[in-house]
Amino acid sequence: MKRASAVSALESARSTGVQRDLRAELARERDRLRLLLEVNNTLVSNLGLRPLFGAIIGTLRKLVPHEFTTLAIWNEQRQVLDLRALEFAGSGLVTEHMSVPPNATPAGIAFAAGTPMRFDRADLEQLSHEFVKRLLAEGVQSVCCVPLTVRDHRLGTLNVGRLSGEPFTDEDVELLAAVANQIAFAVENSLAFQEISALKDKIAAENVYFQEEIRTGRNFEDIVGETPALERVLELVETVAPTRSTVLIRGETGTGKELIARAIHERSERRDRAFVKVNCAAIPIGLLESELFGHERGAFTGAIAQRVGRFELAHGGTLFLDEVGDIPTELQPKLLRVLQEQEFERLGSTRTVRVDVRLVAATHRDLEEMVGAGTFRSDLYYRLNVFPIGLPPLRERRADIPQLVHYLVQRFSRRIHKRIDAVPADAMAALCDYHWPGNVRELENVIERGVILSRGSVLEVPVSELRRANPAPVETGTLKAAERETILRALGESHWVIGGSEGAASRLGIKRTTLQSRMRKLGISRP
Repeated sequence: MKRASAVSALESARSTGVQRDLRAELARERDRLRLLLEVNNTLVSNLGLRPLFGAIIGTLRKLVPHEFTTLAIWNEQRQVLDLRALEFAGSGLVTEHMSVPPNATPAGIAFAAGTPMRFDRADLEQLSHEFVKRLLAEGVQSVCCVPLTVRDHRLGTLNVGRLSGEPFTDEDVELLAAVANQIAFAVENSLAFQEISALKDKIAAENVYFQEEIRTGRNFEDIVGETPALERVLELVETVAPTRSTVLIRGETGTGKELIARAIHERSERRDRAFVKVNCAAIPIGLLESELFGHERGAFTGAIAQRVGRFELAHGGTLFLDEVGDIPTELQPKLLRVLQEQEFERLGSTRTVRVDVRLVAATHRDLEEMVGAGTFRSDLYYRLNVFPIGLPPLRERRADIPQLVHYLVQRFSRRIHKRIDAVPADAMAALCDYHWPGNVRELENVIERGVILSRGSVLEVPVSELRRANPAPVETGTLKAAERETILRALGESHWVIGGSEGAASRLGIKRTTLQSRMRKLGISRP
């Protein structure tokens, strides 16, 4: 009887213990589901990646206690994981926007494997990557990394770390995996939202830019002329246009450098994308960096909104930098970097922006002389001067002037609804004899004024103005011959020593680099 009573008491105690354990398990499951629901509600109400991450941190740390949390997103273009969000009160060795490779780091290994992974202190010490050394220096003792996957597509990893020696358990991994499934969909939506917002901003910026182009563009329909000098230029355009090479167009002001740049773009595989131009001489030095590379809100006084720069506008297309010789020296290293690496940072931002831009530059300056004077970086010059094209001034292609005159007369007469059928012979002769220091642009202005002044169907050109402005003709060949003779005499006296106190450059009173540039132009080489 006593034994039966004892057995009954034991079974009752066991039953009570089991029920207590079940109640505890149910309570844990209830808390777990409540926290998962809390995470879900937080994710639904946030579209931005950083706000989304910040909102779930508190709930995530209730689920799985930890002190270090990061969100790493896969960058397909650079083949790295970017730390897009970080919550950690450390010393600053690990920061947002750092990049880690898909190996040799906990996040990279878990991402490559496609499965949650745990790393204790010993595991971390086995990894030699600089990023892992920084984690250890910050006091992180153990890490758990869970891939973020949506429909078999891996977006990145959710990473948590502890400063205590307590390792992550199977239950911790299970909870983090459940949260990661929810976070993955939210991250996908957030990335899509960011991409749409960026495209929207880019389209808005392009609209503003192209409206401005419509208002201010010169609207040349074609390049007019048939002289051998122009034909050589067009042959070079046809040769270089299909490539990705940087082109440097050189020529006097008004020779049509922008027309040649547009012709290169229109004959390239980028013809369906944007052709964006920047006149580096027309923009104040303080604003040029923002114009080229854009800025973030608050980057400087007056920056009330984010702005997309011309390099981003030209992504996939062609950027034309007119008067590139006017770029200030302090901005030249940043331009060199974007030419070499195709990446830059907006003003006020640490985020790297990658672009695919074909650069065409133009200048009327002597860049070699500027390099010698130290006002233009030699490495930037060599990077720009991959494929140089020299445009002849109008005075060297006078045979094209009659054709240009007739073309411009028709264009301007249509614009102001006049009919002009003839150009007097004396007016055409005066136009052909004029030396045109402003080149085609000056000719265009003269013809437009003539069309406006004409009262009948015959063009009335202000010939008297051209005669007053036309100086005595200068024989270019004679000047070159005199310069060549002077240089050769100095070289002979210095026994072909160019530099030094007794060299030819010192005798001529010019820099060594300037003399070398002049020698190349005049075809002078040591016998």
